Amino acid sequence: MKADLKRFFNSIWSRPDPALAASGAAGELLVSKFRLITSCILLLIPLAYYLSVPVNWEEANIALALILGIFLFSLAFYFIARRFSPPWFTFLSSGLDATVISVSLSVFLFLHQPLVAVNSKVAFEGYFIALGCSSLRYDKRVCLSTGLVAMGQYSAIVLYAATRWNLFDPSFAGNSYGVFTWATEASRLILMAIACLLSVAIVSRSHNLLRLANTDILTGLYNRGYVDGRLRAELSSARRYHRNLSIAIVDVDHFKALNDTHGHAAGDRVLCSLSSALGSSFRQSDTVGRFGGEEFIVIMPETGRRAAHTKLESLRARIAATPVELCSSKQPVGVTISAGIASYPEDGDTEDVIFSLADQRLFRAKREGRNRVVAPPESVLPEPSAFLIP
Repeated sequence: MKADLKRFFNSIWSRPDPALAASGAAGELLVSKFRLITSCILLLIPLAYYLSVPVNWEEANIALALILGIFLFSLAFYFIARRFSPPWFTFLSSGLDATVISVSLSVFLFLHQPLVAVNSKVAFEGYFIALGCSSLRYDKRVCLSTGLVAMGQYSAIVLYAATRWNLFDPSFAGNSYGVFTWATEASRLILMAIACLLSVAIVSRSHNLLRLANTDILTGLYNRGYVDGRLRAELSSARRYHRNLSIAIVDVDHFKALNDTHGHAAGDRVLCSLSSALGSSFRQSDTVGRFGGEEFIVIMPETGRRAAHTKLESLRARIAATPVELCSSKQPVGVTISAGIASYPEDGDTEDVIFSLADQRLFRAKREGRNRVVAPPESVLPEPSAFLIP
């Protein structure tokens, strides 16, 4: 039971896929634009108050102060989203979207208008806009945290109003904002919870569709189209922030002979076994993909040549020491790999140059006898024997 709950929590509270994270950054900018345009439109509301006859100066001034505050907040977050959007920024931005609604409702509590705060006909619906916008960040954690913030803050507003005033008093009867009932407030919170879960479901569905479009059916690893895009994006990030980047091209040794001897089903089993080893050997921030046939690629952000060589050599030794069980053979079959490594900035500053060098080093590993990793010759790297598993 505890393990099931842990898996469920991990599935909900997990970092988004790198491609979804990139889409989330674009979504954050879209939300910032939408927020700024909406706040500009909302500035017409106090104008309507001032043009009405007779003028309700108190309500007009309150509306102007609130909407000016929202406009300034929207303007600041728009410029931040354009220039700098760290992972935590989406949590802050989305949480503040809900908080702005709560602050707007809380103002009426301080003006001794509790029914307006708990039975608002306009401001309360803003929570649903905030929850809908949270799904554009493509992060389930942002959707959940925004929903919890909205529900927690609104619950606090309702509880404060109910304890500070006797909302069932006849003096509140006949108010244009209706009457206070706990059933109404409970139903509002339930609707907010449903909207929150719906935003999580939208992000989960987007993630599944992205995986289907970008993964190899046999191995479950990313396909070539996705890997090409990630290499381009990671190299651009490495240039911008002056960080290391390494890639490795991995190939199964004597794969054609294995297919001819044991059949294509056995070859598929070897590829799946290697894919599993690759997937478990690298970080979540690394990208592992099937580049075609028996060839794989690993993109390792913020990883220098020495660290990349260490990882690949450890993987090579692990695979060499773990025979693969085949249905067509009573004896497990030994499998080895060869790999070539290239790094930014030492080996070049474009994806074509870096990939070409990694590919050349892979061919060199093949020529030199296979079952080896070839890194830049100028690197001071440990001996391969240091990684052999006894």
